[in-house]
Amino acid sequence: MDKIKAAFVTVKSFLIEVRAELRKVTWPNWKGTVASTSVVLVVVLIVSLFLGIVDFGLTKLIRLILD
Repeated sequence: MDKIKAAFVTVKSFLIEVRAELRKVTWPNWKGTVASTSVVLVVVLIVSLFLGIVDFGLTKLIRLILD
């Protein structure tokens, strides 16, 4: 029973510390969030296109070698 109480005390202490740390966070405004999201989407698009082209080229190369 003491282990259960100790676990609850530990969890409660952890949640109190988490709440205190979250109060210190400076959250971005709407404009910053939209700008960051746009940058991430553009980078993902560029990287996916690059990897698709590389994959296509390597597939053609392997088929050329094996055939």
